[in-house]
Amino acid sequence: MAQHPLEKFRYCPLCGSERFLVNNVKSKRCETCGFVYYFNPSSSTVAVIVNEKDELLVVRRAKEPAKGTLDLPGGFCDCYETGEEGVMREVKEETGLCVDGIRFLFSIPNIYPYGGLDIHTIDLFFLCNTNSTKNAVAADDAAEIMWIPWKEVRPEDFGLRSISQGVERLLQMHAAGWATVR
Repeated sequence: MAQHPLEKFRYCPLCGSERFLVNNVKSKRCETCGFVYYFNPSSSTVAVIVNEKDELLVVRRAKEPAKGTLDLPGGFCDCYETGEEGVMREVKEETGLCVDGIRFLFSIPNIYPYGGLDIHTIDLFFLCNTNSTKNAVAADDAAEIMWIPWKEVRPEDFGLRSISQGVERLLQMHAAGWATVR
């Protein structure tokens, strides 16, 4: 039987009561103060960056989960940040590149294991233009960056389920003749 997503949350975040019980599949309710806490996914961004040679920018993960596997630049959105702002910040942090054009592509739900918790996310995939693809450098959560021709991109090399699924979808879109933001 699957564990309730709020199983590890024992106390009401409003009043601190231990009478914080399962209300339904996506919430807990405090029997002391009546507060109902709904479990919702976190927003996460994924950058799809293609250079002038029609190669995909890929990073190697520097940290768990899936350390050492391939990934696309991106990460969690901060509070008060739009998805577009989040993907721009993450690209800058992980590659040093500045995004100057963005187009939303699609989203995929995911479960991201972090610190002993399963963080439910909505991964937002964006096609991103950058000011220059020549100055990319691995930093922050990226141990390495590389440009891979589309014909050599293999979804199974990407360690996170949603990224692997997204790469599969991107390959289908590329084969169908999609256009970059340029």
